[in-house]
Amino acid sequence: MVRIDPSSKLKGKFDKPEELKAILSSQRADFDRHPYPSWSVRKSKIEKLRDAIFAKEAAFIKAISEDFGHRAAEETMIAEFLVLKGGFSHALKHTPKWMKTRKASTALPYWPAKNRIVPQPLGVVGIISPWNYPLQLAIMPLIGALGAGNRAMLKPSEYTPKFSTLLKDVIANNFSDEEIYVATGGVDVASAFSELPFDHLVFTGSTNVGRKVAQAAAKNLTPVTLELGGKSPVIVDESAKLDLVIPRLVNAKLLNAGQTCVAPDYVLMPQNEINAFSAAILKQAEKMYPSFAGNEDFTSIIADSHYARLQDLLEDAENKGAKIAVAGNDDKQQLAKERRVPLTVVTDTTPEMKIMQEEIFGPLLPIVASETLEDSLAYVQSKERPLALYWLGEESEKKDKVLKTSHSGGVCINEAAWHVVQDDLPFGGVGPSGMGAYHGEHGFESFSHMKGVFHQSRFSQGKTLHPPYTDKTHKMMALMKKIL
Repeated sequence: MVRIDPSSKLKGKFDKPEELKAILSSQRADFDRHPYPSWSVRKSKIEKLRDAIFAKEAAFIKAISEDFGHRAAEETMIAEFLVLKGGFSHALKHTPKWMKTRKASTALPYWPAKNRIVPQPLGVVGIISPWNYPLQLAIMPLIGALGAGNRAMLKPSEYTPKFSTLLKDVIANNFSDEEIYVATGGVDVASAFSELPFDHLVFTGSTNVGRKVAQAAAKNLTPVTLELGGKSPVIVDESAKLDLVIPRLVNAKLLNAGQTCVAPDYVLMPQNEINAFSAAILKQAEKMYPSFAGNEDFTSIIADSHYARLQDLLEDAENKGAKIAVAGNDDKQQLAKERRVPLTVVTDTTPEMKIMQEEIFGPLLPIVASETLEDSLAYVQSKERPLALYWLGEESEKKDKVLKTSHSGGVCINEAAWHVVQDDLPFGGVGPSGMGAYHGEHGFESFSHMKGVFHQSRFSQGKTLHPPYTDKTHKMMALMKKIL
């Protein structure tokens, strides 16, 4: 297949590096003039953003679908707009509390001094968002940035040009460039964007690109939040209630055609259960999607190059001895024309297969034979730490062992993916799957400087520790040693 160059689909004016620098300067100057926006100002901006986005819901659904080739409207409603509705509501309800100065204890020897923590806006936050959930993953961190009192610059993906153009128009029609600015363009613009001296930079995307973004940000000592990816495992315990969890697993895997950073990537389970499990999930997929070709409920793969990559993963696995089972009975040529890939189960996998080495980001589900929980945990721990881990089972002791001994950005028990939309849970990775977190209060704190303030009392005895040092000094130090 011919690879689509997404930058060729972009229309309108592209931003140039020097223009981005000018926008950043104007935002920082505006911030310097108003360094601590009141809650009423922050509330007004959040509400204006919410109203502007939801006023264009139908247009966003259409633009995103056209960028994908086809994206189920309901998926955009559920995974973009419903998630954002929750994020807006949560921020509007709780940000006034998060803004308040927080008490902190004071060590006994320093009484009656007082300690406080003062949340302070950072300045200008940069947000580089991906194509797979273009609206949600641009706006959710923006909500946090605005709630924390910052200005913001956004760089959406070149793979979603119609969405990016619409977002730029919506933001420009409701906010000044000094408040929020949307930059458009290809990889060159994204590269220049990541090199800007932001006060904080958020990036959502692949681990490989995340490394480059972190390196670029490091030149300016810009702190980063990196929401990356990895191969998120599913551990199926023999105690799992399969009738309950299989529909949840299949839904999470096929949402957005598997093009989700926290999609289940592979399954670990005992060998003697694989055939029955494979048959059950294929049957469930066919129940959800009686056909894949021409089905309005099923989303296309974003680009020809991504489709070709998934086919290459399957071909490589099959050539190396894997067994391939495909849901449905759709015409292969029609599927290829529409860039649709049915749920495809891959068994008899081995480590040298590319499908077991690369993040899949599509509706392919490898199954790995693993006889015990210990074997499964050892397998997961031998790999790079993933963005998510899913455990399906009913035994509390095993569940606790998984939670205590495995490392991942987040975990679901008897579910997959939906931990991401919980506003009170931090969303982020660990190790190669990311650093930092946002959503809710965690986002507010990521986009704030939590300033420690020590307020000395007029009755302080600290002067006894000042030179010249006397017997009184030594007595005070001895006393402090006893009570510290």
